[in-house]
Amino acid sequence: MEEEKFKAFVIDEQEEKYIRSIKTRLVKDLPEGDLLIKVHYSSLNYKDALSSTGNKGVTKRYPHTPGIDAVGTIVESNSTRFSMNEEVIVTSYNLGMDTSGGFGQYIRVPASWAVKLPKGLSMKESMILGTAGLTATLLVLRLSERVSPDQGNIVVSGATGGVGSLSVAILTKLGYHVVAITGKEQEKDFLFSLGTKEIILRKDFEEENPRPMLSAKFAGGIDTVGGTILENIIKSTQNMGVVACCGNAASPKINLTVFPFILRGVSLIGIGTQDHPMPERKVAWNLLATDWKPDKLMDMYTEVSLDGLSDKIDLILQGKIRGRVLVNLDS
Repeated sequence: MEEEKFKAFVIDEQEEKYIRSIKTRLVKDLPEGDLLIKVHYSSLNYKDALSSTGNKGVTKRYPHTPGIDAVGTIVESNSTRFSMNEEVIVTSYNLGMDTSGGFGQYIRVPASWAVKLPKGLSMKESMILGTAGLTATLLVLRLSERVSPDQGNIVVSGATGGVGSLSVAILTKLGYHVVAITGKEQEKDFLFSLGTKEIILRKDFEEENPRPMLSAKFAGGIDTVGGTILENIIKSTQNMGVVACCGNAASPKINLTVFPFILRGVSLIGIGTQDHPMPERKVAWNLLATDWKPDKLMDMYTEVSLDGLSDKIDLILQGKIRGRVLVNLDS
Protein backbone atom coordinates (compact mmCIF):
# COMPACT_ATOMS: atom_id res chain seq x y z
CA MET A 1 0.00 0.00 0.00
CA GLU A 2 2.89 2.37 0.70
CA GLU A 3 3.77 2.45 -3.00
CA GLU A 4 0.15 3.19 -4.00
CA LYS A 5 -0.12 6.26 -6.21
CA PHE A 6 -2.92 8.80 -5.93
CA LYS A 7 -3.97 12.23 -7.23
CA ALA A 8 -3.79 15.31 -5.05
CA PHE A 9 -4.35 19.03 -5.44
CA VAL A 10 -1.01 20.54 -4.42
CA ILE A 11 0.09 24.10 -3.63
CA ASP A 12 3.78 24.84 -4.29
CA GLU A 13 5.64 27.91 -3.06
CA GLN A 14 7.87 29.31 -5.80
CA GLU A 15 9.60 32.68 -5.36
CA GLU A 16 6.86 33.99 -3.06
CA LYS A 17 4.15 32.81 -5.47
CA TYR A 18 1.78 29.94 -4.75
CA ILE A 19 1.19 27.61 -7.69
CA ARG A 20 -1.76 25.19 -7.83
CA SER A 21 -1.56 21.90 -9.68
CA ILE A 22 -2.76 18.30 -9.60
CA LYS A 23 0.09 15.90 -8.86
CA THR A 24 0.65 12.20 -8.41
CA ARG A 25 1.75 11.32 -4.89
CA LEU A 26 2.67 8.14 -3.01
CA VAL A 27 0.86 6.91 0.10
CA LYS A 28 4.23 6.49 1.83
CA ASP A 29 4.71 10.28 1.67
CA LEU A 30 1.68 10.93 3.88
CA PRO A 31 2.28 11.79 7.56
CA GLU A 32 2.12 9.18 10.29
CA GLY A 33 -1.29 8.33 11.74
CA ASP A 34 -3.56 5.57 12.96
CA LEU A 35 -5.90 5.53 9.97
CA LEU A 36 -5.25 5.46 6.25
CA ILE A 37 -8.44 6.60 4.51
CA LYS A 38 -9.39 6.51 0.86
CA VAL A 39 -11.18 9.83 0.37
CA HIS A 40 -14.34 9.86 -1.74
CA TYR A 41 -15.55 13.42 -1.13
CA SER A 42 -14.25 16.64 0.35
CA SER A 43 -15.62 20.19 0.32
CA LEU A 44 -14.26 23.68 -0.22
CA ASN A 45 -14.06 26.03 2.76
CA TYR A 46 -12.71 29.57 3.06
CA LYS A 47 -9.78 28.24 5.10
CA ASP A 48 -8.83 25.98 2.16
CA ALA A 49 -8.78 29.00 -0.11
CA LEU A 50 -6.50 30.83 2.32
CA SER A 51 -4.17 27.83 2.44
CA SER A 52 -4.13 27.80 -1.36
CA THR A 53 -2.91 31.40 -1.48
CA GLY A 54 -0.05 31.03 0.99
CA ASN A 55 -1.68 32.30 4.17
CA LYS A 56 0.93 31.30 6.77
CA GLY A 57 -1.61 31.70 9.55
CA VAL A 58 -3.34 28.62 8.07
CA THR A 59 -0.50 26.64 6.49
CA LYS A 60 3.13 27.10 7.44
CA ARG A 61 4.87 24.64 5.13
CA TYR A 62 4.64 24.05 1.39
CA PRO A 63 4.21 22.07 -0.86
CA HIS A 64 0.86 21.28 0.70
CA THR A 65 -2.51 19.66 -0.04
CA PRO A 66 -5.43 21.63 1.49
CA GLY A 67 -8.85 20.27 2.38
CA ILE A 68 -10.08 20.56 5.97
CA ASP A 69 -12.95 18.13 5.26
CA ALA A 70 -12.89 14.52 4.11
CA VAL A 71 -15.11 11.45 4.09
CA GLY A 72 -14.01 8.05 3.00
CA THR A 73 -13.30 4.40 3.67
CA ILE A 74 -10.64 3.08 6.04
CA VAL A 75 -8.09 0.96 4.20
CA GLU A 76 -5.61 0.57 7.06
CA SER A 77 -6.26 0.86 10.80
CA ASN A 78 -3.96 0.73 13.83
CA SER A 79 -6.82 1.68 16.14
CA THR A 80 -9.11 -0.60 18.14
CA ARG A 81 -11.92 1.92 17.63
CA PHE A 82 -12.03 1.63 13.84
CA SER A 83 -12.03 -1.30 11.44
CA MET A 84 -11.14 -1.79 7.81
CA ASN A 85 -13.83 -0.67 5.34
CA GLU A 86 -15.64 1.55 7.88
CA GLU A 87 -16.83 4.89 6.51
CA VAL A 88 -15.59 7.88 8.51
CA ILE A 89 -15.74 11.67 8.51
CA VAL A 90 -12.68 13.77 9.31
CA THR A 91 -13.06 17.53 9.70
CA SER A 92 -10.85 20.29 11.07
CA TYR A 93 -8.18 19.63 13.72
CA ASN A 94 -4.98 20.02 11.66
CA LEU A 95 -6.34 18.35 8.52
CA GLY A 96 -5.65 20.45 5.44
CA MET A 97 -3.71 23.01 7.43
CA ASP A 98 -0.29 21.51 8.16
CA THR A 99 -1.44 17.91 7.57
CA SER A 100 -2.07 16.75 4.02
CA GLY A 101 -5.81 17.24 3.53
CA GLY A 102 -8.94 16.08 1.80
CA PHE A 103 -8.02 17.41 -1.65
CA GLY A 104 -6.01 14.21 -2.04
CA GLN A 105 -7.43 10.74 -2.72
CA TYR A 106 -5.80 9.42 0.47
CA ILE A 107 -5.22 10.89 3.92
CA ARG A 108 -3.52 9.46 7.01
CA VAL A 109 -4.71 10.85 10.36
CA PRO A 110 -4.90 10.10 14.09
CA ALA A 111 -7.92 8.02 15.09
CA SER A 112 -8.96 10.80 17.49
CA TRP A 113 -9.84 13.00 14.49
CA ALA A 114 -12.34 10.59 12.95
CA VAL A 115 -16.10 10.15 13.44
CA LYS A 116 -17.98 7.14 12.11
CA LEU A 117 -20.38 8.17 9.38
CA PRO A 118 -23.77 8.10 11.15
CA LYS A 119 -26.68 6.10 9.82
CA GLY A 120 -29.03 8.29 7.81
CA LEU A 121 -26.22 10.29 6.22
CA SER A 122 -24.54 9.36 2.95
CA MET A 123 -20.90 10.20 2.28
CA LYS A 124 -21.99 12.76 -0.29
CA GLU A 125 -24.42 14.42 2.14
CA SER A 126 -21.76 14.54 4.85
CA MET A 127 -19.47 16.61 2.67
CA ILE A 128 -22.21 18.90 1.37
CA LEU A 129 -22.46 19.65 5.08
CA GLY A 130 -18.77 19.37 6.05
CA THR A 131 -17.19 21.81 8.48
CA ALA A 132 -19.81 24.40 7.49
CA GLY A 133 -22.63 22.08 8.54
CA LEU A 134 -20.87 21.12 11.76
CA THR A 135 -20.29 24.79 12.58
CA ALA A 136 -23.87 25.77 11.75
CA THR A 137 -25.20 22.96 13.96
CA LEU A 138 -23.04 24.00 16.92
CA LEU A 139 -24.12 27.64 16.47
CA VAL A 140 -27.81 26.69 16.39
CA LEU A 141 -27.35 24.36 19.39
CA ARG A 142 -25.95 27.20 21.48
CA LEU A 143 -28.64 29.63 20.38
CA SER A 144 -31.51 27.18 20.84
CA GLU A 145 -30.48 26.43 24.42
CA ARG A 146 -31.64 29.94 25.35
CA VAL A 147 -33.98 31.14 22.60
CA SER A 148 -37.08 29.30 21.42
CA PRO A 149 -38.88 29.86 18.09
CA ASP A 150 -41.76 31.73 19.76
CA GLN A 151 -39.49 34.44 21.20
CA GLY A 152 -38.95 36.33 17.95
CA ASN A 153 -36.88 36.63 14.79
CA ILE A 154 -33.41 35.16 14.37
CA VAL A 155 -31.03 37.06 12.11
CA VAL A 156 -28.29 35.29 10.11
CA SER A 157 -25.43 37.17 8.44
CA GLY A 158 -23.45 35.92 5.47
CA ALA A 159 -26.58 33.98 4.68
CA THR A 160 -25.63 32.72 1.20
CA GLY A 161 -22.29 31.30 2.35
CA GLY A 162 -21.73 27.77 3.60
CA VAL A 163 -22.25 28.28 7.33
CA GLY A 164 -24.88 30.97 6.81
CA SER A 165 -27.04 29.05 4.35
CA LEU A 166 -26.92 25.87 6.43
CA SER A 167 -27.79 27.87 9.56
CA VAL A 168 -30.81 29.29 7.74
CA ALA A 169 -31.89 25.81 6.63
CA ILE A 170 -31.50 24.27 10.10
CA LEU A 171 -33.21 27.13 11.92
CA THR A 172 -36.10 26.97 9.45
CA LYS A 173 -36.48 23.24 10.03
CA LEU A 174 -36.67 23.89 13.78
CA GLY A 175 -39.46 26.43 13.32
CA TYR A 176 -37.59 29.72 13.72
CA HIS A 177 -38.52 32.87 11.77
CA VAL A 178 -35.27 33.67 9.95
CA VAL A 179 -34.13 37.08 8.74
CA ALA A 180 -31.18 36.82 6.35
CA ILE A 181 -28.49 39.45 5.82
CA THR A 182 -26.77 39.23 2.43
CA GLY A 183 -24.80 41.36 0.03
CA LYS A 184 -26.07 39.33 -2.91
CA GLU A 185 -29.42 40.76 -3.94
CA GLN A 186 -29.51 38.33 -6.89
CA GLU A 187 -29.66 35.40 -4.45
CA LYS A 188 -32.95 36.31 -2.80
CA ASP A 189 -34.77 33.38 -4.42
CA PHE A 190 -32.14 30.97 -3.10
CA LEU A 191 -32.58 32.28 0.44
CA PHE A 192 -36.37 32.15 0.25
CA SER A 193 -36.12 28.56 -1.00
CA LEU A 194 -34.25 27.66 2.21
CA GLY A 195 -37.05 29.11 4.32
CA THR A 196 -35.91 32.68 4.92
CA LYS A 197 -38.87 34.88 5.79
CA GLU A 198 -37.21 38.30 5.41
CA ILE A 199 -34.05 39.61 3.75
CA ILE A 200 -31.92 42.60 4.74
CA LEU A 201 -29.32 43.79 2.26
CA ARG A 202 -25.88 44.11 3.75
CA LYS A 203 -25.52 47.72 2.60
CA ASP A 204 -28.56 48.62 4.70
CA PHE A 205 -27.17 46.98 7.85
CA GLU A 206 -23.40 47.43 7.93
CA GLU A 207 -23.24 51.19 8.47
CA GLU A 208 -21.42 52.12 11.67
CA ASN A 209 -23.74 53.65 14.28
CA PRO A 210 -22.28 55.44 17.32
CA ARG A 211 -25.30 54.62 19.48
CA PRO A 212 -24.50 51.98 22.13
CA MET A 213 -27.77 50.15 21.45
CA LEU A 214 -30.26 50.07 18.59
CA SER A 215 -33.93 49.19 18.39
CA ALA A 216 -34.43 45.62 19.60
CA LYS A 217 -35.45 43.65 16.49
CA PHE A 218 -34.11 40.13 17.04
CA ALA A 219 -34.46 37.42 19.66
CA GLY A 220 -31.05 36.16 18.60
CA GLY A 221 -28.57 35.97 15.79
CA ILE A 222 -25.95 33.91 14.05
CA ASP A 223 -23.04 35.89 12.66
CA THR A 224 -20.52 34.46 10.21
CA VAL A 225 -18.64 37.62 9.19
CA GLY A 226 -17.69 39.72 12.24
CA GLY A 227 -16.96 43.43 12.20
CA THR A 228 -19.67 46.10 12.04
CA ILE A 229 -22.39 43.62 11.12
CA LEU A 230 -21.76 41.67 14.32
CA GLU A 231 -21.76 44.93 16.27
CA ASN A 232 -25.15 45.92 14.85
CA ILE A 233 -26.63 42.45 15.46
CA ILE A 234 -25.60 42.64 19.12
CA LYS A 235 -26.94 46.19 19.45
CA SER A 236 -30.26 45.09 17.87
CA THR A 237 -30.82 42.00 20.03
CA GLN A 238 -33.66 42.05 22.53
CA ASN A 239 -33.60 41.29 26.26
CA MET A 240 -31.94 37.96 27.13
CA GLY A 241 -31.16 37.28 23.49
CA VAL A 242 -28.25 35.20 22.24
CA VAL A 243 -25.82 35.93 19.42
CA ALA A 244 -23.59 33.07 18.29
CA CYS A 245 -20.63 33.94 16.08
CA CYS A 246 -17.97 32.05 14.17
CA GLY A 247 -16.30 34.25 11.53
CA ASN A 248 -14.16 37.31 10.91
CA ALA A 249 -14.16 37.72 7.12
CA ALA A 250 -15.31 41.35 7.48
CA SER A 251 -13.12 42.07 10.50
CA PRO A 252 -11.91 40.38 13.69
CA LYS A 253 -12.61 43.58 15.63
CA ILE A 254 -15.82 44.89 17.16
CA ASN A 255 -16.37 48.28 18.77
CA LEU A 256 -19.01 48.04 21.49
CA THR A 257 -19.97 49.27 24.92
CA VAL A 258 -21.05 46.82 27.61
CA PHE A 259 -24.63 48.16 27.50
CA PRO A 260 -26.20 45.40 25.33
CA PHE A 261 -24.77 42.85 27.75
CA ILE A 262 -25.60 44.49 31.09
CA LEU A 263 -28.80 46.37 30.22
CA ARG A 264 -30.42 43.80 27.92
CA GLY A 265 -28.65 40.70 29.15
CA VAL A 266 -27.47 39.77 25.67
CA SER A 267 -25.09 36.80 25.48
CA LEU A 268 -22.33 36.55 22.86
CA ILE A 269 -21.12 33.00 22.24
CA GLY A 270 -18.21 32.10 20.00
CA ILE A 271 -17.90 28.80 18.17
CA GLY A 272 -14.68 27.39 16.74
CA THR A 273 -14.73 23.89 15.29
CA GLN A 274 -11.02 23.26 14.75
CA ASP A 275 -10.43 21.61 18.14
CA HIS A 276 -14.03 21.30 19.27
CA PRO A 277 -14.55 18.41 21.74
CA MET A 278 -15.36 15.08 20.10
CA PRO A 279 -18.49 14.32 22.21
CA GLU A 280 -20.22 17.46 20.88
CA ARG A 281 -19.06 16.70 17.34
CA LYS A 282 -20.78 13.31 17.55
CA VAL A 283 -23.97 14.92 18.85
CA ALA A 284 -23.91 17.42 16.00
CA TRP A 285 -23.31 14.79 13.29
CA ASN A 286 -26.09 12.60 14.66
CA LEU A 287 -28.49 15.56 14.58
CA LEU A 288 -27.48 16.29 10.99
CA ALA A 289 -28.17 12.68 10.09
CA THR A 290 -31.66 12.77 11.63
CA ASP A 291 -33.92 15.57 12.83
CA TRP A 292 -31.73 18.49 11.78
CA LYS A 293 -30.83 17.39 8.25
CA PRO A 294 -31.78 20.33 6.00
CA ASP A 295 -34.74 19.58 3.74
CA LYS A 296 -33.12 21.37 0.78
CA LEU A 297 -29.65 19.92 1.30
CA MET A 298 -29.37 18.48 -2.21
CA ASP A 299 -30.18 21.92 -3.68
CA MET A 300 -27.39 23.65 -1.77
CA TYR A 301 -24.21 22.57 -3.52
CA THR A 302 -22.13 22.61 -6.68
CA GLU A 303 -20.02 19.53 -7.44
CA VAL A 304 -16.52 19.67 -8.94
CA SER A 305 -13.59 17.33 -9.50
CA LEU A 306 -10.02 18.26 -8.62
CA ASP A 307 -9.76 19.72 -12.13
CA GLY A 308 -12.44 22.32 -11.38
CA LEU A 309 -11.27 23.21 -7.89
CA SER A 310 -8.91 26.10 -8.67
CA ASP A 311 -11.68 28.16 -10.28
CA LYS A 312 -13.90 27.67 -7.23
CA ILE A 313 -11.07 28.78 -4.93
CA ASP A 314 -10.88 32.07 -6.85
CA LEU A 315 -14.64 32.52 -6.55
CA ILE A 316 -14.79 31.85 -2.81
CA LEU A 317 -12.01 34.40 -2.25
CA GLN A 318 -14.11 36.91 -4.20
CA GLY A 319 -17.21 36.13 -2.11
CA LYS A 320 -19.01 34.72 -5.13
CA ILE A 321 -19.87 31.21 -3.92
CA ARG A 322 -23.45 30.31 -3.06
CA GLY A 323 -24.00 27.46 -0.66
CA ARG A 324 -21.44 24.65 -0.72
CA VAL A 325 -18.84 23.28 -3.12
CA LEU A 326 -18.56 19.50 -3.04
CA VAL A 327 -15.27 17.99 -4.26
CA ASN A 328 -15.61 14.54 -5.82
CA LEU A 329 -12.28 12.68 -5.48
CA ASP A 330 -13.55 9.72 -7.53
CA SER A 331 -14.27 11.73 -10.68
